[in-house]
Order: sequence, then C-alpha cells, then structure tokens
Amino acid sequence: MVYQTYIADVLVVGGGTGGTAAAIQAARRGAKTILVSEFPWLGGMLTSAGVSVPDGNELESFQTGLWGAFLQELRQRQPGGLDNSWVSFFSYDPRIGAEIFADWVQELPNLHWISGQVPLEVFRQGDSITGVRFANFAITAKIILDGTELGDLLALADIPYRWGWELQSEWGEPSAPVTFNSLTQRYPVQAPTYVVIMQDFGEAIAPEILAAPNYNPSQFTGAWDGYGAETFLNYGRLPGGLFMINWPICGNDYGEGVGRLIESDVSRGEFLQESRWHSQNFAHFIQKQLGRRYGLAEKVFPHASTAFALHPYYRESRRLVGLTTVREQDILPIARGRVAPIFNHAIALGVCVRVGEASRREASPTGEAIAVGNYANDHHYPGVQFPLQPKSIRWGGRWTGTPFTIPYSCLIPAATDSFLVCEKNISVSHIANGATRLQPVVMGIGQAAGMAAAICVELNCQPRDLPIRKLQTALLEDNRSKALIIPLFNLPPNRSDWRHWQLYYLDNPQAYPVSGDCPDSTFDKALIPESNCFKGIFYRLEQQEYRFTVTAPATYQGQSWQLVTLRSHIDEQLRAYPHEQLVTLWGRYNHSGNWLLVEHLNGG
Repeated sequence: MVYQTYIADVLVVGGGTGGTAAAIQAARRGAKTILVSEFPWLGGMLTSAGVSVPDGNELESFQTGLWGAFLQELRQRQPGGLDNSWVSFFSYDPRIGAEIFADWVQELPNLHWISGQVPLEVFRQGDSITGVRFANFAITAKIILDGTELGDLLALADIPYRWGWELQSEWGEPSAPVTFNSLTQRYPVQAPTYVVIMQDFGEAIAPEILAAPNYNPSQFTGAWDGYGAETFLNYGRLPGGLFMINWPICGNDYGEGVGRLIESDVSRGEFLQESRWHSQNFAHFIQKQLGRRYGLAEKVFPHASTAFALHPYYRESRRLVGLTTVREQDILPIARGRVAPIFNHAIALGVCVRVGEASRREASPTGEAIAVGNYANDHHYPGVQFPLQPKSIRWGGRWTGTPFTIPYSCLIPAATDSFLVCEKNISVSHIANGATRLQPVVMGIGQAAGMAAAICVELNCQPRDLPIRKLQTALLEDNRSKALIIPLFNLPPNRSDWRHWQLYYLDNPQAYPVSGDCPDSTFDKALIPESNCFKGIFYRLEQQEYRFTVTAPATYQGQSWQLVTLRSHIDEQLRAYPHEQLVTLWGRYNHSGNWLLVEHLNGG
C-alpha cells in the first residue's frame, strides 16, 4: 500500500503536556514541525485528561518557560481568576486551557497539527529512527519525539524501556522495596484516574447519574470522612460551579490489572472502559450521598460523554532506558538543605555508565540540568499507603516540595539516534517518577526537548552530540518564554540578574547553595492586578504558620484566614513580622482553602 508521506524537520507524536510544549518550542525556534495527536485537544494532563488543577512549580520563581506563559494566559482568560480550589493555586476550566494551546499552535505557520491519529509503525535505518506510519500517511523527520501518554513509540521502535518497579539493589534508592512483593505485582505502575467533572446545579435537580457495571458502594465508603463533604468538593473546585473529581481516598484512582495498558490494543481498551465505569460509579455514589444538586457537568469535553475526560490521567508510562536515569537520590534534598544537587554533565562519547557516573559528575564543571520540578514524591496505589522519603518543606506559610533538576541525558536513548522523549517516559526510576510526572515539570521537559530537537536540526547533529550549553543558553534566552534551569527560591525571572545566577550555578554547581537562595538583590514588587487590600491582626502560630484576623473591609471583619505566599520577599517579611501586630496586606482570598494569598505587605 502506498501512503502519502510528509517530510518535516521535527516530528512530535502525541499531543500531551510534554508533546505539545515540545512542538510549540521547536516551531518557535524555526524548525518545520509536525505534531500528531490522538485527541482533538492538546495539552494532555492539563486539558484532555481533565487535571485542570495542576500541582508543582507553583512558587513565583518557578513560574517560567511555557509553564509560566500558560499561567499568564490563564490569568487573562479565566473569568473569576484561578483561586478556586484548595489542592492547587491554579484551577481553571479545561476548555480554556485547550483553547490556549490551540491558539499557540495556530499562530505558528511552520507547525502543522494533525489530530485523531495514533502511531502504527516506526521506520528505522540502522540505529536511527527515520519516520512514523499512521493509518493512511507516514511522516519522515530528522528528529522524532515520543510525546505519547504511555511511551508507545518506545515499544513500536523496539527502544529499550522499563515498566514496573526496581529493587533497592538496583540503585540503592532508599524507598525502593528490597524484594518484589504483592504490591509490586498488583500495581506495576501507579494507578491512573479517569477524571470526571461534576456540576453544582443549585436549585435545579441534576439529571440522575446511573450506576455503571461493577458498582460496589463499599469501594467509596468513607471517601471524604476526614474532610467533610464541602471540603471534599472544594479539593478540585473549578470556576462556574464545576468540580474536578480526581480523588485518591476511596475515590476514582483505578489500578486493577493496570498492566493491560501495554499488553494489546484490546486489553488497553478493556482497562479504559473499566476505569471510566469506576469514575462513573464514584460520581453516582457522590450524588447518592450528597443529593441531586450535584450531577455530571454539561458540555465540557468534546465527545458524547461531556463530563468525562478524553482519556485517563496517566501517572506513569513506559520509561526510557536512557543515557542517565533519574533516581530517588537525585530528587531528594541535600542533607540539612532545601534543594537536591544539580545534575552535572553525564554524557561521554554517547555512553553513560552508571558505575562511573558519580565521579564523572564531581569532575565535570558543567551542569546538565534542562528543567526543574519541586513536587513532593507522590505515589498512588488504591487502598495502599506506600512510605516514601520526605522531600517537603514549610515555605511561605504552607507546605511545598523541595526542588530538583532534570538532566538532558535522560531524554536520550542509550543506543538509538534521531530520537528524544518528552513526556513521563523519560529515563527515570519507578520511585522517582512520583515527582517527575507532574504537569509543570513535564511541560519543562517538553520545552527543553523541543528546543534540543530544533537546535539539532540547525547543527545537523544527533541529540547525544548536542552541546549542552547551547541548549541551556537557548532556554535561558528564549525571546518568548525563557525557562528556568537552576531552581532558586529567591530568583524570580523578572530580576535583572536572573540569567547571571542561572549561568553561574551551571558553571559552578559545587557553589549551589543548600538553602536554595542566591545572594539577595532587588525584587519587582508589582501587584498582580486582582489583588485587594485587607487590614487586620497578624498571628504567628509557628515559624511557618500564620493567621490573620480581618478588621477591614467590613465584609470580612472578624474572619480568620491562613496567610500564604508564592513570592520570596513576602516569605521573608512574614518570617520576620511581629506577632499580634496590625498589618496591611494586598492579596487574593481563596474561599476553598480559607487562605489569603499575599502579594504585598506593609506595616499597619
């Protein structure tokens, strides 16, 4: 059979969070790019999977690159703002997220987007990947990126990958099991969630949510007992009376026979059907318990069952065997510190040998980081509490995760050329994947992969031969969405010395401060436009726990709120502010979390 063949510089297969970012960045750099997605929405976890209440990289200093640009667009487009839920500082209608990505793609004449297609075959010439075949066409490209949700190109191309757990003997990860056991057998990867959006119909009566096959209410009993119904709903509250249902406690995580996802198309389809039924049954249970005020949302996702996401929220996929593997030790904070060590250069003549990597990192002066994450290591196994090494700290009046870096070499296969990964499919251990899988860090990985692919085309070189500093400089200096590489709590991207300190710690990783703070300088203290003025009494409950009793405006008089901030200079002021003093604050109140997000602080 003869197929129509398209030719591109860069081909991205999969329109998830990482794939979308990669295609946009490659095209913005000037490469002729084709993006092929399975679904009619781009953005993956952030949109089509329904996780429009994202976690991680929430601090002002970490809101950079395409992730920061996405947040800025959301603030401009989302009526009522992003302060809606208590699990995240950003919650939005997924339709608006999808609209943003579609607009970004539309504005690039050298980016061609084809939707509704899945890869069927991968073409090879020796050790190089040269193209991909779809149902009725094929695409050849100089650099091909796997941005699929489950690492499907890895399997089609016979590129070595991991699926499942590694034992502690593999890399000495402190949280890894010593032996395989019933948990590792039952849940080889983390459980996905088929997100469903529910709606508050107010005084009207919502349509009845029917039970799906396999309904068993005992699976959901006690889901919100430790929180209360209102707090449970507010976990993923969206604008417009909508609620994202992505609940881990006796909720809609589903992992029964999760290995079927990679066995065959038929077995994957069976798992998807069951996981969707499971979410429908949870929604049915919620309606039964909380009343017909709550029903399935209408006209959210672009298919017949408009309340259900286009696909599950996959927390884990096939994971590349790359030049470097990110392990748990690489994401944990330094002893008595608040940050993980920076990845140093780990590529030598296209080969990475784990045994010698530690000494090579120490000897090399070049940091290899290309993206940043900061989320706590979070694993989902229904009905099981799995203990992990802690990587959280109190900061800004709340808990946040300690930051870590992603190395470029974990995007590159050990022995395959013309190919990069750009999703949850990076070379990472099962344990560390719990932190590297989050939406903002995957978006950063995608941006770096897209930039790398475009520069490889410019230089006519293989990804493994790309000078790492050229890639890093391009990310730091991108004229549209400059991207963070070295995480520093007190270095927001609008500081004049931002680039200087990024390059300094890349060149001198041994000088990277364990506090995560660079030498201080001036801050842009401009208010976010939606900020409002409040007066009241400041209370210090603990070193990083603050309360505020409102005296003005009169609407809120006497209410007591938690004070939190995402801005480093406000964090410093809160830590030093006197107990039981009058204070004037500017910020945004979040009803779901009962906190005031402080943007500016003055004495009373």
